[in-house]
Amino acid sequence: MTKEQIIQEIITALSADLAVLSTAAKAAHAAATHSECLPDNKYDTTALEASYIAQGQANRAQEIRIALESYRSLTLHSFDDDTPIRLTALVTMEEGEGSVRRFFLGPQAGGMKIADGDGEIVVITPGSPLGRRLLGLRSGDEVQGGNNAAASFTIVAVC
Repeated sequence: MTKEQIIQEIITALSADLAVLSTAAKAAHAAATHSECLPDNKYDTTALEASYIAQGQANRAQEIRIALESYRSLTLHSFDDDTPIRLTALVTMEEGEGSVRRFFLGPQAGGMKIADGDGEIVVITPGSPLGRRLLGLRSGDEVQGGNNAAASFTIVAVC
């Protein structure tokens, strides 16, 4: 999968998430302002709780809009074995036992997984612990990381 395809997959997934969250936020707002949610007594917090949900969904929708814009305006960089890892790098790492993992260093949407014929690609950001460790490294370097802090990975490819 090319980096252009990865970006398109991310944009598609974020757009779908935004559509769902926007609909949910509108429904929660309608519930919060509906006449049946008016409090019966001072202990009835149904409308207040619905407004918290609506606000949370609206906030998340705004975060997704920002992420979408960052990916739509993202400039992809080329990498070779001597180029330090930075934003837009597709990094392939191999653990000591031979398992291979691939990561795309993006500006937003960390944790998103993209299915590929060769496995999955996980989006990480420079603000994540692994993203911070990868910045500036090159193909052939080793990095500590993963769920087990003692695990050691070798960077086998950067593109």
